[in-house]
Amino acid sequence: MSSPARTNRVERAVAFCLRNFEVVFAAGIGLTVGILDIFGDKLIESDFASGATLVVLGALAVGSLSERTRRPHAIQEAMEGTRRAIEDLTMVRSLAGNEVREALREARQGTNLWYFKGGTGTYLRAVTLPQCVRAAKENRSQLNVKIEILNPADERACNAYAQFRRMFSGSRPNNADLWTADRTRKESYATVLAACWFRMQLSTLDISVHLSSTVPTLRFDLSDSGLIITQDDPARVNLQVRRGQPLYDYYLTELHQSREQATAVDLRDATLLSLSPTVDEVRALFDALALPLPRAFTDADVGEVIAKALHPEDPYGR
Repeated sequence: MSSPARTNRVERAVAFCLRNFEVVFAAGIGLTVGILDIFGDKLIESDFASGATLVVLGALAVGSLSERTRRPHAIQEAMEGTRRAIEDLTMVRSLAGNEVREALREARQGTNLWYFKGGTGTYLRAVTLPQCVRAAKENRSQLNVKIEILNPADERACNAYAQFRRMFSGSRPNNADLWTADRTRKESYATVLAACWFRMQLSTLDISVHLSSTVPTLRFDLSDSGLIITQDDPARVNLQVRRGQPLYDYYLTELHQSREQATAVDLRDATLLSLSPTVDEVRALFDALALPLPRAFTDADVGEVIAKALHPEDPYGR
């Protein structure tokens, strides 16, 4: 080996020992004491061996502290990684009982958008849509609402959804609360009617309705501040995701893709409605939207749809 190469190896070894002096020192003491204690036939006393052990441990501790001092950026990166991991674990908040209603109230404050996906949009009609429209009127601001609900013209889907809702309605539901295919159909028609009615009340309301034949098991309410996922079973936990978390963006894309696969209702074809729509106006409206009401619907049935659309009961207000 050439002399310059040997010199370079010696220089690197010396530099390593200087950088890691505490560790080298501790290793030297540990090896010396260990060899003497094993092969030296009691050449060293036990007190000396114990003291040497403490010296080794102390030197290693000093070395650890020195290493942290020499690598502040690495320690900072490790701490930042731990912080991000903790944030990821807490990016979803569970909601129960009245917390759902409060979370929805907070989500409505100051928002300019609301995306909904669910069964028939009962709470959307009763609280979300009227309050968001009222706030947009007061602030003279734009409001963007996108709705995806069950297609009322799909009898199979309405039947399946009614069966699903009855599954979680309790052992002895009230007759008024019993979910049937007929009720499901009327609830969905009512949401379409409400969307048309509010669209005529606010010129800055950009609202769309999409009809799906896939029975949903969850409800999604997304605003500027976050996403709230709720279920029909009151015994189960609901979820809240704040904006800025990856899950919020994932569902933003998911809801968009779901609407793309649903049937869009062209609300531009809607006929005019009065402040208190009549049965004839509502029938004409759905005909114009290419979503005619069933022939079996009596005037009383249409009146029920109007009541559900413009005078709905808050499902969380019971």
